[in-house]
Amino acid sequence: MILACQNITKAFGDHIVLRNASFHIEEREKAAIVGINGAGKSTLLKIIMKELPADEGQTVVTRGKSIGYLAQHQEMSGGSSIFDELLTVKQEVLALEAQMRETERSMKHAEGEALAELMDTYARLSHEFELQNGYAWKSEITGVLKGLGFEEAEFDKKVDTLSGGQKTRVSLGKLLLSRPDIILLDEPTNHLDMHSITWLETFLMNYQGAVIIVSHDRYFLNRVVTKIVEIDQGTVTTFAGNYTDYARKKAQFREAQMQAYLNQQQEIRHQEEVIARLKSFNREKSVRRAESREKMLDKMEVLEKPAEVHADMRIELEPRFPSGNDVLSVEGLSKSFAPRLLFRNLSFEIKRGERVALIGNNGTGKTTILKILNGVLPADEGLFRLGARVKIGYYDQEHHVLHMEKTVFEEISDAYPTLTNTKIRNVLAAFLFTNDDVFKRIRDLSGGERGRVSLAKLMLSEANFLILDEPTNHLDIVSKEILEHALTRYTGTVLFVSHDRYFINTTATRILDLSGQTLTNYIGNYDYYVEKKETMTNFAAGAPAVAQTSAPAPSDSRLDWKQQKEQQALLRKKQNELRRVETQIERLETRDREIDGLLAREDVFTDVARVTELSVEKENLRTELEALYESWEQLSE
Repeated sequence: MILACQNITKAFGDHIVLRNASFHIEEREKAAIVGINGAGKSTLLKIIMKELPADEGQTVVTRGKSIGYLAQHQEMSGGSSIFDELLTVKQEVLALEAQMRETERSMKHAEGEALAELMDTYARLSHEFELQNGYAWKSEITGVLKGLGFEEAEFDKKVDTLSGGQKTRVSLGKLLLSRPDIILLDEPTNHLDMHSITWLETFLMNYQGAVIIVSHDRYFLNRVVTKIVEIDQGTVTTFAGNYTDYARKKAQFREAQMQAYLNQQQEIRHQEEVIARLKSFNREKSVRRAESREKMLDKMEVLEKPAEVHADMRIELEPRFPSGNDVLSVEGLSKSFAPRLLFRNLSFEIKRGERVALIGNNGTGKTTILKILNGVLPADEGLFRLGARVKIGYYDQEHHVLHMEKTVFEEISDAYPTLTNTKIRNVLAAFLFTNDDVFKRIRDLSGGERGRVSLAKLMLSEANFLILDEPTNHLDIVSKEILEHALTRYTGTVLFVSHDRYFINTTATRILDLSGQTLTNYIGNYDYYVEKKETMTNFAAGAPAVAQTSAPAPSDSRLDWKQQKEQQALLRKKQNELRRVETQIERLETRDREIDGLLAREDVFTDVARVTELSVEKENLRTELEALYESWEQLSE
């Protein structure tokens, strides 16, 4: 065990956020903290980091273990560049490197005992330098920055010129490079595109320390974590497994809770009926028995009724009338913001009933396409046509369609003047705006609250073609599931942009991947897209070799189509294996040459232990290479 939270209680005024919360984290364990917005997830992380005091209880970190924390919002200033900001994490390594260089210079002029002492110092410094991966510090920083979505051209940007999201990515990079024993991450995927999220998943899955994540990204949690810590109305419960395991167990757990509650209520009613009947007998013996049952009933610990699932926000999306079969046709669409070209000559169609996800890395132009379709931006070239009886409902992630000066009530009543006050109140209550909340100004609302207002307007629009830009931003997991359920039951057509892969997987029937300034079409959900894209990538990598080696032999004319396909698949598999073996050979041969170079250095060949170590490594390399050479020969044939 590396971290333990023991009976943590925290309240803000009369509102109890955490009540006797206890859980523990093992070394190298990957865990997630989940719960609705406001449940206390970020509060719990701040208590662990000692940024907030607990009212009761304590957190215990194993002695000598380090802990690192990424909050949702980062403040970063100063004139340093992005690269230099991450370089601050490597100061110890740089100091070691400077000491090594200084020791090397001193060794040139030393003799006898002084030289021996310097050689010992150098060996110790070299060992520590290797342990800290010192020879690769530059490539390590570069790899992390690229993984988090920064291009090399951006490495020299000053951090005080960056956006909030970029600063968060820089802070995340510093934290990952520092490699603490425990990493706490609060919504780490909020400012990452799909490529960067996938990179972060791989990094965290292979991370040697413990990781605790607060995130609403269910796909991310499914891939990374093996434990879920749930906060529900102040109570903390631990579930083994990833998010899907948790959701299944939670449903079973809730069903058992509800059954226990119903059974107890039935027993209480039964006992009350028996007591009433016994008293009605009006005999001393029956009255005593009734009193005895009443005492037992008073001592019973009455179970609370479990909260209704999805009892909060209520969304019902339904078009007023159906559209024609052809909903949208786009031809030759191009757009650039000089000097950058976003996309060129895009063409696609959307049919009635489809739910199409438009995906791609940040900055590729996904939101721009939606704005063009909604008349917010003009296209440079190309055109689009809406089909017969198509009525658009637009959800804008920046909420530009909302009027900041209006109240929540005015925003709805002005957009739909025929609605009665009672109807408006009921709609807003369905989106969690009750009492005086409806008189708040839009400008004073949080991102999540603005999102709920936009969803309320979308529901009232009764549109048959929904265009949604990041509709799950700022929504907690329960609200996302409510929206997913509404969209999958919706009988109209949907085009949406999202980075939420779980949401895409649940709702999309088709995917348009915007990359390389063009679109690729995949008919299926996100899992299908991942599978097909990987297949296409492998096929593209092997295509030239296939074309060269698969010229039909005389016997091929007798093979049927299926046999040819099987042979081609086998050939591609062998070609991929051949490339893998060639890469391994190149890597090992490079290391072999490096060892030869090291053994030629005086500071190495005078160090018996180091020479022995390198000789053993060289012999192991020779054995590995012999086996690889043999494999390469067989595959080449």
